[in-house]
Amino acid sequence: MQEKTNTVAVNSVRLGLNVHKGKSKVLKVNTDNVTPITLEGDVLEEVESFTYLGSIVDKLGGTDADVKVRIETWRTTVTAMKRTQTFTNTCLRRILRISRPDIFSNQELRQRIRQHPVEEEILRRCWRWISHTLRKPASSTTRYALFWNPQGKRKRGRLRNTWRHDLEADMKRTGHTWEQLEKLAQDRDAWRAFFRGLCPKLGHRHK
Repeated sequence: MQEKTNTVAVNSVRLGLNVHKGKSKVLKVNTDNVTPITLEGDVLEEVESFTYLGSIVDKLGGTDADVKVRIETWRTTVTAMKRTQTFTNTCLRRILRISRPDIFSNQELRQRIRQHPVEEEILRRCWRWISHTLRKPASSTTRYALFWNPQGKRKRGRLRNTWRHDLEADMKRTGHTWEQLEKLAQDRDAWRAFFRGLCPKLGHRHK
């Protein structure tokens, strides 16, 4: 990696370009090498992950981190949930070599492998992310984005449903406000108690 960094620096100078040391970060994937990477004698900052073209890349490689974030912030619908659950059931049956659904129901299938329904799992991850975000300091960009309300005029026509709108609708079904959830999130035991009874109250999403 050091050799490639040196090559980029040399060729950038040749083309009249300047590599900004402060904005240049290093991400080492699946390696035990702890040797710092330098640029013109200065050590570059090493990060745990970064976002490239909307996708998250982390030190472990693969897509786990990106998939996790997308699940936590994915606006779900009844149609999307049915399709996702059907696909999941099909994959599980193939893995377990169960070809006849009439002798082994989907519920029995999930009980056998101790897996929650897809919709419930997504809701669990979504609200776990919310509690984590609400415990962050007020200066956190992630927390600020959770409450951010963009200004300006929207396009004509019916207001398009969003993940934020779904979240607020779910919150109303539980009988809580943002202020109450903020206080609740600070007490992990209280949040767990709230979380355990959460999914049955939310019901089904919009089509």
